Amino acid sequence: MNKKVAIIASNGGLFDAYKVFNIATAAAATDQEVAIFFTFEGLNLIHKEAHKQLPMPEGKEHFAEGFKKANVPSIPELVEMAQEMGVKFIGCQMTMDVMGLEKESFVSGIEVGGAVTFLDFAKDADITLTF
Repeated sequence: MNKKVAIIASNGGLFDAYKVFNIATAAAATDQEVAIFFTFEGLNLIHKEAHKQLPMPEGKEHFAEGFKKANVPSIPELVEMAQEMGVKFIGCQMTMDVMGLEKESFVSGIEVGGAVTFLDFAKDADITLTF
């Protein structure tokens, strides 16, 4: 039986995105079932436009060169990799309603659901993480 990894993404910065997608793709690469619940600022990580221009944390601009030198994939590339590996993306319905966002505002292939949708997946997860 496959292990399950449940991730809550509630922050929307560049470093948050790397944490979320690095863990998700690593888990998927080791045949674990992965779901990410994107809520509040975390929705930026899968927003069609926002995920292409996530801000580098203030004072950390010097990391940009390091990311290039280390050949680290971009966030759009990591989003695509995660989806190709079968990671389930769940956009928080309540947050989307509060922010006036539609499913079409996000990368294709996401599921829209509430906390219950995520909890249904997470109830028997082996690992649960929040970023």
